[in-house]
Amino acid sequence: MVEARGNALAAVEYGTLRIPAGRPLSECLRHIAEGVSGIIERTGPQAVALEGGFFHKNARTAMVLGQARGAAIAICASRGLPVYEYAPRRVKQALVGFGGAEKAQVRRMLMSLLALKEEPQEDAGDALAIAVCHLNSRSLHPALMPKAI
Repeated sequence: MVEARGNALAAVEYGTLRIPAGRPLSECLRHIAEGVSGIIERTGPQAVALEGGFFHKNARTAMVLGQARGAAIAICASRGLPVYEYAPRRVKQALVGFGGAEKAQVRRMLMSLLALKEEPQEDAGDALAIAVCHLNSRSLHPALMPKAI
């Protein structure tokens, strides 16, 4: 969760949802839905931003990740939150100015923009970067605003 305070950005909350190993898929999806729901209740976001289309060498893994993403999107939609998605290259462009930037460059810029004292875990850092990208993509002109999915 990232908040815009005037021209400054601040990390409100970040972390990862941990699911115990060996659980059935249905229980994992329930855990994700409940976790996202709890975050929404605690933080009251105005919008949600996710990483856009992803590719994975293993089709089964890609399918499971798609189901997890779907569970999160469904909870957000049920709460009336607009959901936006951003391609990894666009996130890197928004933070570093170059779509082919290395993860380390993105992480350093993220820590500087949000005044983080310690480097976030990789997935949490990616989520913060996507949030910053979304906040930087807002526009007062409706035609320039990204479209919710």
